[in-house]
Amino acid sequence: MRTHHKSTVLAAAAVAALSLGLTACGGGDSATGAKDAGSASASQQGSGSGGTGTTDNGTAAAGTADQTAAKSGSGSTGGSTATGGTGGTGTKGSTAAGSTSGGKTSAKAPACAYGDIKVTAAKADEVPTEHIVLTATNTSGSACTLLEYPLIAFGPIQTAKDIPAVAKSKPAAPVVLKPGAPAYANVRVSLGGVHENNKVVKSFNVNLFAADGPAEGSIVVKAPAGGLAVDEAAAKTGYWTGELRNGADEF
Repeated sequence: MRTHHKSTVLAAAAVAALSLGLTACGGGDSATGAKDAGSASASQQGSGSGGTGTTDNGTAAAGTADQTAAKSGSGSTGGSTATGGTGGTGTKGSTAAGSTSGGKTSAKAPACAYGDIKVTAAKADEVPTEHIVLTATNTSGSACTLLEYPLIAFGPIQTAKDIPAVAKSKPAAPVVLKPGAPAYANVRVSLGGVHENNKVVKSFNVNLFAADGPAEGSIVVKAPAGGLAVDEAAAKTGYWTGELRNGADEF
């Protein structure tokens, strides 16, 4: 009976020891699992907040760079918007520069060339004829500037006398002709009546000014019906103007 009781006690002690061992093992696994779960949760929270977690160094660096770029306005989206808005190198800046540059260009039309202009002549309403009116019409597709006055040759270009301009007829600014628009110049051809210096002219040449002097080429102008009695010694021309003006264009 004593032997049986001792065996029973030893068996009970072994079972108790085994239970304690299993409990200790189970407790260790639970603690480790909780710790791992907490670390994983912290890692997920760190990644979701812009990469400030300690688990993934690459994610943290990228998150920090994005935040820095966002604050400085140099990010791919924020930077483009901010740069364009401030007019530095974005769309607004380019548009403003284009507008300024475009304004300057359109305000100054190039000088009219002989191929841009058609010139006609008409007698003034007087007897005998002492004056004609030249009309220059822009036949090109773009605006051009008529500089100074018509360079007229009543005869061969190489030998014809230069016809001087009347200073008082000079406008305040050169005439800019839009496509199809006309300009005018009053021209004295003689002092009237019969004179030994008069010569009959059926056509004559008109040249234009360029920015640095007479332009290349000339325009052949047909004289009004019956021709013109021209005295080169008495001939004078007015400047090109947008319209003929009483007083300034009378000479």
